[in-house]
Amino acid sequence: MLRNNAKWLLKFSIRSSTAKRRSAAYDKISSRPFSVLVQSFDKRHNSLQCEAFAVPKSTLKTTACTDQLGERQKGHPDAEPSESPSYNATNEFTTRTHTCGELRAEHAGQSVTLCGWLEFSRMSKFFTLRDGYGTVQALIAEEDGPRIPLDGLPFESILRVTGKVQLRPDGQHNRFMPTGEIEVHVEKLEVLNESKKRLPINVKDHNRAKENLRLEYRYIDLRNPQMQRNLRLRSQVIMKMRECMINDFGFLEVETPTLFRRTPGGAQEFVVPSRKPGHFYSLVQSPQQFKQMLMVGAIDRYFQIARCYRDESTRPDRQPEFTQLDIELSFTDREKVIALVEAVLRKSWPFADQPLKGPFPRMTLDEAMDRFGSDKPDVRFGYELQNVSTLLSPQNQLAVSDVREQDFRAYAIVIRAKEARQLPGGIRKTLDEIAKKSNYCKFTMSKITPEWNTGPIVRLLGQSATEAISGKLSLEPDDVLFLGWGKQSYVQNMMGRVRLAVYEMLESRSVVPKRATHAHNFLWVIDFPMFAENEETGTIESTHHPFTAPHPEDASKLADGVPPDAELFKIRSLAYDLVWNGVEIGGGSIRIHRSELQRRVLRDVLNIEHDHLGHLLDALDSGCPPHGGFAIGLDRYVSLLCSAASIRDVIAFPKSLDGKDPLSKAPVPISEEEKRIYHIKVIE
Repeated sequence: MLRNNAKWLLKFSIRSSTAKRRSAAYDKISSRPFSVLVQSFDKRHNSLQCEAFAVPKSTLKTTACTDQLGERQKGHPDAEPSESPSYNATNEFTTRTHTCGELRAEHAGQSVTLCGWLEFSRMSKFFTLRDGYGTVQALIAEEDGPRIPLDGLPFESILRVTGKVQLRPDGQHNRFMPTGEIEVHVEKLEVLNESKKRLPINVKDHNRAKENLRLEYRYIDLRNPQMQRNLRLRSQVIMKMRECMINDFGFLEVETPTLFRRTPGGAQEFVVPSRKPGHFYSLVQSPQQFKQMLMVGAIDRYFQIARCYRDESTRPDRQPEFTQLDIELSFTDREKVIALVEAVLRKSWPFADQPLKGPFPRMTLDEAMDRFGSDKPDVRFGYELQNVSTLLSPQNQLAVSDVREQDFRAYAIVIRAKEARQLPGGIRKTLDEIAKKSNYCKFTMSKITPEWNTGPIVRLLGQSATEAISGKLSLEPDDVLFLGWGKQSYVQNMMGRVRLAVYEMLESRSVVPKRATHAHNFLWVIDFPMFAENEETGTIESTHHPFTAPHPEDASKLADGVPPDAELFKIRSLAYDLVWNGVEIGGGSIRIHRSELQRRVLRDVLNIEHDHLGHLLDALDSGCPPHGGFAIGLDRYVSLLCSAASIRDVIAFPKSLDGKDPLSKAPVPISEEEKRIYHIKVIE
């Protein structure tokens, strides 16, 4: 049947000595849409016979589906208006003819069948029906009232409505509804499932419940228009990413295991018991080892939408289980991986009226910390840190315990008089709280007066330092100076938090421009140190992860052994992070592909027992190409696209802040029988 229906047929022979012909023939076949490749071995000519047949149209059909955001996107200020298509694939395989959100004036006179939730009713005559695509008004004629009872039907009941689309009378159009020009005159109404009269939460925006209650009744909260928009935008972005990776760049989607073995170092992992006493799995933090082994296995362009797990305290931008676009490719370098990630983001960017442009700017980690006090700087506003370390000396009042002179740094932020006069009275208390949480550094806030150079600040800084700072920063009366000093990394982080807090206060008072949510301030942060000292334990740790390769200019320092700590901490890595508006949305690196160097890093630098990594080290010894990759945190990225307050607002069933599931009440105790099967004994 396939041969009879095929519209074209291509035969060719692939011989070992005709590489160019083989490649060209393969490219010709693979470029054909929906082709099937059939192979057979020709013994007479010692060659591989390949036939490519087109799949008949009746066998394999594709339909252009409408925008997954549907009418929800129209209500968003960033969205472009679009006309509803005459055909909507979302109605296929259902008992409805249209969604509630797609009807327009051009549908007037058509008979339609709609399915959805009863949102509102009035006078047993008017009601609105809502589904995941929008809302439409329906009207029951007075003569049909006894035949189509609506009175007393609880809101959120499931209805199927059949009727005719009519234009609303003049003056009754609702310009706030995409369907506001029409209404459906009901001919038949079926109650498919009657809801209970009082639901625990409200679906509407104006009276939404608190988050914990919304998470407990998530199946109701998902009906909210904002949740609908968020999840549909997430689906659209992931779909575009997947299409881009496969269709545009020829990557292979490979699923890797979730159950793996424990990997020392890094984040705490979830442990999964097995039936073998004393033996456990761990849920993977990421597919890192698997994707590196895929490179060894000649799967040279890998990606997947990966589920990852980390047993960490949950923060507004963290979940114990999360999703990332995971990418790895062979025979590449940092520049090419960065170019690939930028291309994927551009092609999957959901706002067509505001296209992304590249390349994104870059900044070294040292510059980011020195100017913004953060490894993920928000560059939508100024108020940059000013390095005044050379003007101050860590002595007398400026001395900080346990801070060596070579580690001493001082930074200032100046708010000019015009904005400073609008600072709230409680700012000092807020900033002092930030300073109290910062170790190895100190902080002061000082308002500039005409006598400032001879005032109390002199007792802290000294006369010469006071005058030097005033001159360097061009201080004027009514300016406000924020000054921090202490151990380099600590004072940088503290002043970075001060910078953000001050701008947020001014922003909330409309003193400074409000930061644009979708501003295209993407930024690459590069040249991370390969190793860093753990401030609490004093041990050496990987800044990124232990599989990250050194920068080519610094690689020689590890060629013959481990250098002294002073030199070790100067070695840069080929790690790179992508930051968007002050939020890290992804990170990656070029990997170590030689087993000798990987063993030296694990054994001699990090003092990590690497028996558990024998499979990976053996793989590196088995012909491993140079490779690198990247991962985009999809939960965090989509939450920024949606301007959501938390990543929980873009996840269908998230965990709460304490890592629990309010919906199912997990984690929960298990039975004694289950404990026996898995050899578990609970110790209180």
